[in-house]
Amino acid sequence: MAQRSVMTMGASLLVASIALAGCGSRGDDTTDTGTTGGAAKVAKIGVIAPLSGDLSALGKGIQHSVELAVKQANDSKAIPGWTLEVEAADDEGKADVGKNAATKLVADDQLIGVVGNLNSSVSQQTQPVFAAANITQISPANTGPALTRGADNNAPARPYKTYFRTCTTDIAQGGFAAKFLIDQGIKTVATIHDKKTYGQGLVQYFTEAYKAAGGTVVAAETINPDESNYAPVVSKVAPSKPGAVFYGGEYPQAGPLSKQMKAGGLNVPLMGGDGIFDPKYIELAGSTSNNDLATSVGEPTDASEAGKKFLADYEAAKYAEPSAAYGGYSYDAANAIINALKVSLKDAKDAKSARQATVDAVGKVSFDGVTGKVSFDEYGDTLVKVITGYKVEGGKWASIKSENVG
Repeated sequence: MAQRSVMTMGASLLVASIALAGCGSRGDDTTDTGTTGGAAKVAKIGVIAPLSGDLSALGKGIQHSVELAVKQANDSKAIPGWTLEVEAADDEGKADVGKNAATKLVADDQLIGVVGNLNSSVSQQTQPVFAAANITQISPANTGPALTRGADNNAPARPYKTYFRTCTTDIAQGGFAAKFLIDQGIKTVATIHDKKTYGQGLVQYFTEAYKAAGGTVVAAETINPDESNYAPVVSKVAPSKPGAVFYGGEYPQAGPLSKQMKAGGLNVPLMGGDGIFDPKYIELAGSTSNNDLATSVGEPTDASEAGKKFLADYEAAKYAEPSAAYGGYSYDAANAIINALKVSLKDAKDAKSARQATVDAVGKVSFDGVTGKVSFDEYGDTLVKVITGYKVEGGKWASIKSENVG
């Protein structure tokens, strides 16, 4: 991706520089390094995500999770002589807006790393921008395999050595989703996707795995994500009498689609990937969403002690929006950059000169994070490939099963 407040603004780029300096026992002098007494140098970690629009619930969770990691790093003086700041840019979940936002971010010589994007289709446009400036980009949510392995999965080639991700890909998620449905006794399915990179890819990998597991795809349709009336596609799918509908896309369309399916007599579960795994989906789908299904990357955040601590720290910080589906992955992405900066900034005169060293150091990080061991393979992909299946029960997402599919 996925997935997961609305800010109205005239400009396509929202820049919110937040200086989060350390606050030790030396009073109000937040520029004190704690070692020489001199002013700290500044390095910025960018956030690029949809901070306005339909997907802002997910984007704001990404932003705040990075802010939390940076604040904690500054409070602990993790990088002596340096203060970290967060620079947040709104990509609106749109490829062209994202490219422009990335271009403005890289013009800042203090920018040394970026967490984002949410959408794989947006990252396709921002990857080359950050790569040209040697700026590390770590996505907490992109699941499109081509971003790290190129267009031919049978002959993988890494397109950009500056790009990494803390979530696993749709190859893993699609395979898990197929098995999850088969295990639920659902042997026939109709697929629908929104024609975007994430949705189309997820359906492709799901379909391959579902057929290989003995399932039958009885219909395959698409929707226009800019439309809200899905009655035509429901009328096409209904006669095939599928046991479920597998949807590739995000909750702003998936929720209404589920509601209109049930109203149109197609009273079967809708299943989607991490792009629909958000409380907003249930709100949009209404009471008939009970028994709908989703997969999402990783285990539930509150399933580990590290996850519980992250959620407690996030709550204590009193951010206006929840951490949402990708909070833990964003926090780990920010900390991957911070861990790398401990190496790359040690003897650096400024942030810009340390960009390539930061890319190199990120590729070697290894630490225990909220989402498990944080480290990357030769393609920039996470080594942790855990997927969880969820079901809507009583108006809430309930975890059913987690599995390491690596």
